[in-house]
Amino acid sequence: KLRASIAPHDGVLRYARDFCEDVVIGQAEFIGKRSLKIFDARDKDATPQEINFDKCIICTGASAVIVPIPGLRETPHLTNGNFFNLEELPPRACLIGAGPIGIEMAQALQRFGCQVTIFEIHTHLLPREDQDAAKLVTQALIDDGVHVHYSVKLHNVGIKGNATTVAYKSPWSIYFVEATLADGTNQTFECEALLNATGRAPNVSGLGLDLAGVDYDTRSGVHIDDFFATTNAHIYAAGDVCSPYKFTHAADFMARIAVRNAFLDAKSKHSDLLVPWCTYTDPEVAHVGLYEHELDDKSIPYDSYIRQLKDVDRCKCEGITKGFVKISCVKDSDSILGATIVAPNAGDLISELSVAIQNGIGVKDIAGVMHSYPTTAEAIRQCCAQFFPKLRTPALNRALEIRMTQVAAAKDS
Repeated sequence: KLRASIAPHDGVLRYARDFCEDVVIGQAEFIGKRSLKIFDARDKDATPQEINFDKCIICTGASAVIVPIPGLRETPHLTNGNFFNLEELPPRACLIGAGPIGIEMAQALQRFGCQVTIFEIHTHLLPREDQDAAKLVTQALIDDGVHVHYSVKLHNVGIKGNATTVAYKSPWSIYFVEATLADGTNQTFECEALLNATGRAPNVSGLGLDLAGVDYDTRSGVHIDDFFATTNAHIYAAGDVCSPYKFTHAADFMARIAVRNAFLDAKSKHSDLLVPWCTYTDPEVAHVGLYEHELDDKSIPYDSYIRQLKDVDRCKCEGITKGFVKISCVKDSDSILGATIVAPNAGDLISELSVAIQNGIGVKDIAGVMHSYPTTAEAIRQCCAQFFPKLRTPALNRALEIRMTQVAAAKDS
């Protein structure tokens, strides 16, 4: 019911009514630099429709990566693309990969009553995330009962019997995962659902991109310039097929910009986009801007301020003991470089800091904005207020002493 209520937002009827003169359902493939053909998705015997165009935008998205684990490609399994086709809760699930999508699904399954086992090749979960945040989420998963194995080497995966399709309800198939664990022991795990969450790759195959004169590769996707134009001046691209930011909201904004650039000759830039994101676990992890490890890698001097939620009155009232707001600024400045929030509804809270970065608003100004009390958002203001002690230089302290003396003298007179 929920999916059905959301689907019309990106449905054919809405696009045909509000945006497009015509919508054609089918598989499109370039046959030249300014032409393509469309195969009818409902009638495979129908003659393909050929279309000539002045401008075209590629928005074919991305699909789940199948990493080179023996047996994985041949074994029918779950990905984020078919996960929500499940009609029943599997008793056990094995998860390969521990990025945002994977751990979101892992926690959801575990809390519904499925025993989840995670296999991660790295030494910790969420390897690209702020490590303070990753540790909190990892502990939350463990507290929920998820079994987590780090530094794992997977030797083979498969399915018992002759199953050739994914089971979305009982009777379940039985999968097996053969692995060497971090302590060097070899172990075979069994489960009723195998979830591959090792990442997403751009959909570039079968599009005829070579005939269109569009450069691409299977890892980064369609190559674009800063204005979303491809190597064919008549063809643009947007979204997961050409960007490292594989988020729905990022694809939305990129498409808007690409359309303006392609059809209105606007000059909006990909590099100007500020992309926030959120991992929807409990607690949520939201981020915008640069991470501390990225600042370290770039040798950018910075100061970081952190406010623990356990010290915020609203969180005390709600029993929230874990989570924080962390803001990194240019060293000795209030200019914000990046921010991470770990909290319930962190995805909502991060927008305040996204607006600030986008509009050049520093922590000093945020700290001076009244926030409703008691709210979790107060943690942002309180975190920003930690900048003020940096302003208390000896010179400023002396100036304050002189002014206070002057005010006292005026009162006495």
